[in-house]
Amino acid sequence: MNRLEALDVVVKAPLKNYSRVTLQLENPVNKNNEIISGMRKSLIHIRLKWSLIKIAMNSYNNPLDWIKSLQYLISLRRKFLGNNKLQKIVYVNGKYYMGLYTPGWNSIVYEQFIKSQLNDFKKIKADINRFNAVFVAITKKCALQCEHCYEWDNLNKKDFLNIEKVKQIVLKLQNQGVSQIQFLGGEPLLKMEILEQVLLTAKKSTDFWITTSGFKLSHQNAKRLKQAGLTGVIVSLDHYIPEKHNEFRGFKEAFYWVEQAIKNANDNNLVVALSLCVTKEFVSELNLTRYMKLAKDLGVAFVQFLEPKPVGHFANKDVLLGNSEIELLEKFFLKMNFNKIHSSFPIITYHGYYQRRQGCYSAGIKGMYVDTDGDMNACPFCHKKTGNVLDESFESNLEVLKKQGCQSYN
Repeated sequence: MNRLEALDVVVKAPLKNYSRVTLQLENPVNKNNEIISGMRKSLIHIRLKWSLIKIAMNSYNNPLDWIKSLQYLISLRRKFLGNNKLQKIVYVNGKYYMGLYTPGWNSIVYEQFIKSQLNDFKKIKADINRFNAVFVAITKKCALQCEHCYEWDNLNKKDFLNIEKVKQIVLKLQNQGVSQIQFLGGEPLLKMEILEQVLLTAKKSTDFWITTSGFKLSHQNAKRLKQAGLTGVIVSLDHYIPEKHNEFRGFKEAFYWVEQAIKNANDNNLVVALSLCVTKEFVSELNLTRYMKLAKDLGVAFVQFLEPKPVGHFANKDVLLGNSEIELLEKFFLKMNFNKIHSSFPIITYHGYYQRRQGCYSAGIKGMYVDTDGDMNACPFCHKKTGNVLDESFESNLEVLKKQGCQSYN
């Protein structure tokens, strides 16, 4: 028995001492939410490639530019992922997703996203998006005490943003052009009224996501948010063992909230992702494999790997991953995403892998973080304010942000 087979035996073993895992691990098939691989994936990918050709033809008059622009998109992908071939696609509610930060194909938002990438190759006349993804924190309030909270110093202080200010922020970002906006906190679901009203009034040219602990993502709230225009939710889960996740989050019901949130989101045809802060203590082949097995059984589409940073509650602590831990994490990421054996598992998004090879695309380049005071920062883990997003000097503030860059991946 080789190492992979041995791990598979362990993974399939019951989680008898880890629960109360109360969810039904073998979820009934939901044809509105599935991971597609094999021949079906290949046929969808062919259709997707034809749509890229059409977008290129509509963007440029010169046939030579059609070819060069498509070659540019291929080279851009290779810069991030090398020659690894796509093994799976996520299908949710009529759209096909290849990445957590890429809009679903076939949609207007996806087409606009591609046009914006082509504009980096050669300017096009159509309107393009200034940003790929922007994180907007809408509240300082939270019921948890998470070990890695990057907003720790501001937690549960008086909120600065109200409905009107959040609407103004979203409108300003959409006027610039943005493919995806993620609402953060604190716990954003504590501000259901803000979320619902902003989603209802926002332009439909952006995909909207919520990053949450799962708290208050009831079936009714998931339904309301989906009807208002929400695309998906990213639910934080930091261990497959309930008691360890609860300890990390500082609340005994934290794992239960995750279970219920995922079920309610899936039932309402939202795209669902898990977000894992991969600490030194967690990084091992066994832990990562068990986590992905649970993610698969929960029926999520994506898993996001976040490396711990010494900010917020982790400030001044020795939390950065070492070279051996990063190497293990990168090999696991490549194996799970690009080995056919794992084609039925959720797609992993691992920012550190991309950033070490291409630098950070946030910091005002293709994205940024708007904190709970409305101030612009490079990302949720790079706290260096460069002015308020609602200031008249927004453009100059953005240029300052770009020049300062990312403090981790310049």
